[in-house]
Amino acid sequence: LHLSAVKLAELHSDLKIQEKDELSWKKLKAEGLDEDGEKEAKLRRNLNVIMTKYGMNGKKDSQLVDTNYIKDGTESDTLDDPRLEKLWSKAKTSGKFSDEELDKLWREFKHHKEKIREYNILLETVSRTEDIHKNVINPSEENLVKEEILHNKHRELKEKLRSINQGFERLRKVSHQGYDTTSEFEEPRVIDLWDMAKSANFTEKELESFREELKHFEAKIEKHHHYQKQLEISHQKLKHVEETGDKDHLNRNKEKYAMLQEKTKELGYKVKKHLQDLSSRISQGLQHNEL
Repeated sequence: LHLSAVKLAELHSDLKIQEKDELSWKKLKAEGLDEDGEKEAKLRRNLNVIMTKYGMNGKKDSQLVDTNYIKDGTESDTLDDPRLEKLWSKAKTSGKFSDEELDKLWREFKHHKEKIREYNILLETVSRTEDIHKNVINPSEENLVKEEILHNKHRELKEKLRSINQGFERLRKVSHQGYDTTSEFEEPRVIDLWDMAKSANFTEKELESFREELKHFEAKIEKHHHYQKQLEISHQKLKHVEETGDKDHLNRNKEKYAMLQEKTKELGYKVKKHLQDLSSRISQGLQHNEL
């Protein structure tokens, strides 16, 4: 796959979560608790997202161009959306951002691109729902089950589309005006969660508690970013030492690299699991609003 050290660590974290979710689903299925196949369909959708994200779905154009963003502060990957490309180009040439802020803004753009990708995969899944659930419990329940599944998927599509629209407005505002120094959060995923939480059915006390949890979550993400950068630097050093042929130096670098790799994988798993839990809580609050 020609993935960098950081991307391999991310892939490991994603697959670890997928494996855990599949084991939980097998247990549910054995107990007869996924009769409509909705959880199985979601697992397939999640796996499809992972395979697309890391270029394992057999489509040559789906894999991200894997570059080391430390080299020049940003990646040379494309955003696959003319509106995003235009905003990014304006932001780069505006003079309103430091190198560190541009790096942060690029992460926001990439996060937005990933949200659009996930939305499109879900949209494709909705169109195939009838094929996925053709073997229902019995014919008399078939239409009812399909309607409920479609309703759930359309609700999920609606939530994702709302998040995409909110995210684009934020990118447009930040690209034109620069970063707001009084902004409460900086990490794209945390900003998304906070915006959605404010629209959910939370009491003031629950919202305040959620805000504090988001602060801890953002600190966890920042720690993960730090280890990702250290891992990439260690990978570059290791390649350099391999060329020199110094065995002692090489062994020391290998040990450091292995330690950083494991730590990055562990933190990546924790971040993504925490994100799942927070997103699930917000989704429940938004569903309650609709009721």
